[in-house]
Amino acid sequence: MPILANTDCTATPGGAAALMTGHAATPAEMGAHRVRLGRLAEALACRLGLDGDAAQLLRLAAPLHDVGETDAAAAFEPDWPLTAAEERRRRQAQPERGAALLSHSRLPLFALAAEIALHHRERWDGSGYPQGLKGRAIPLSARIVAVVDCFDALTMRRSFRPARADDVALAMLAEQAGTAFDPEVVDAFLAHAPALIALRDHVAGGQAALR
Repeated sequence: MPILANTDCTATPGGAAALMTGHAATPAEMGAHRVRLGRLAEALACRLGLDGDAAQLLRLAAPLHDVGETDAAAAFEPDWPLTAAEERRRRQAQPERGAALLSHSRLPLFALAAEIALHHRERWDGSGYPQGLKGRAIPLSARIVAVVDCFDALTMRRSFRPARADDVALAMLAEQAGTAFDPEVVDAFLAHAPALIALRDHVAGGQAALR
């Protein structure tokens, strides 16, 4: 049996966002996740050969990947259970809503953030959304963020489940290389996993000290 249980970001249409927001992550959890996500995205980008300036810009842009998840209009809709089709429609509207929010600025930071917001839920095999892009048609920024977003979400302790062990999360990424994720990005993450995990723990330690 595959290691995935169809309950995690690699097998869920909403990706890591579904893993985080589908169970009412606290603002503190989401904020900490975004900081780690940015640092991991920067480090992974460097290991993929991006120059320092590009990697730093990715660190600043990556935490904005999920800005489209807040839908003000939904607050005014009737409070009854949504059909599966309506849930899917709302979920798949999030990337475009986020990109639209970020695209009003001409600053390179927000242009990159809009690119990530729009494309980080695409899948390498073309089964993602909103545009069904496949392979290298997905911007590299979004391919990097998809991998680190999933890994960090899996290894977070949540109120409804313990954190996945690092080796389990790494195996999940490896299993979905070439399907959900760019295999080159996953290979780089796996090759440098000890350093990336140490970075995550260092950032998490600093966050804990500030609480």
